[in-house]
Amino acid sequence: MKRLLAEARDDANVLIGPQIGEDAAAVRFGGKVLVATTDPITFACDRIGYYAVAVNVNDIAAHGAEPRYFLATILLPEGSSESDAESVFTQIRTECERLDISLIGGHTEITPTVERVVVCGCMLGETEEGSLISTSGARVGDVLILAGKVAVEGTSILAREAIEDLRAHNVPQDVIERAQALLDNPGICVLEYARAAMQAGGVTSMHDPTEGGIVTALRELAEACGHGLRIDKSAISVLDECVVICKALGLNPLGLIASGSLLIAADPKNVDAIVQNLTERGVQASVIGEVIECEQGIRFYDGEELPLFERDEVARYFERYSAE
Repeated sequence: MKRLLAEARDDANVLIGPQIGEDAAAVRFGGKVLVATTDPITFACDRIGYYAVAVNVNDIAAHGAEPRYFLATILLPEGSSESDAESVFTQIRTECERLDISLIGGHTEITPTVERVVVCGCMLGETEEGSLISTSGARVGDVLILAGKVAVEGTSILAREAIEDLRAHNVPQDVIERAQALLDNPGICVLEYARAAMQAGGVTSMHDPTEGGIVTALRELAEACGHGLRIDKSAISVLDECVVICKALGLNPLGLIASGSLLIAADPKNVDAIVQNLTERGVQASVIGEVIECEQGIRFYDGEELPLFERDEVARYFERYSAE
């Protein structure tokens, strides 16, 4: 990916171009900065329209911008009904309206290429150039804050899509139901988390943990900024439901898709204000580490190197489950 992205062409108006760890592009446009991202939702889910809006909002928010406009490409498998399409459109429209985002276009088709619904979203946002945040902006000495607990998205997916297996592993029904409800409370959208951090000031970098979980997000941040990280594993807040479900299914919570949390790098002078802003909004906020020199690597406080997840733990589970 590094080699392929390095071959991409840009111009002087491109402030953030394609690179590892940057989930959105930023371009000078009409006196402001246009921030654009695109992300697909490819797993089977009864809330796919909601997911499509939320994950794209997160990428815009992590760059300090406000999401404004959304486009969606919706691919439906053969045999889909009008109600199938209507369900996806309703979910997209409802979430866009909740966040004051305009649905401005896209594309919809029925195709034999897909076996289940696929939605690829494109979100456009805007900010001032002085407020633009890049993943690569983290500096040596910055403090790392985790807003929200992990892993809301992965836990909810497993609770919705692996119910029978969870029951077979004696996971209590109340745990499954609480995990399913995480999709709505706290949800996977981190727009308010980013706003709270930006309001406090001192933010140098933000990153939205997705595939590969919080550990992969930390590795991506380190790759983008070119520095090392020292992480306090015990400070990473993991949802109780996530702990139970991952233990039952033999998964590592740190590698579970983690939309619903936000990784923030900030000047040490602003850390208390950021944590306070988040806490006042009812958001769990923890200092989990610091940015260090590249030569010191990406390690936990005890010296252990952060694990490397070749693929997300949710994907690994479903691959294993389908093979059984």
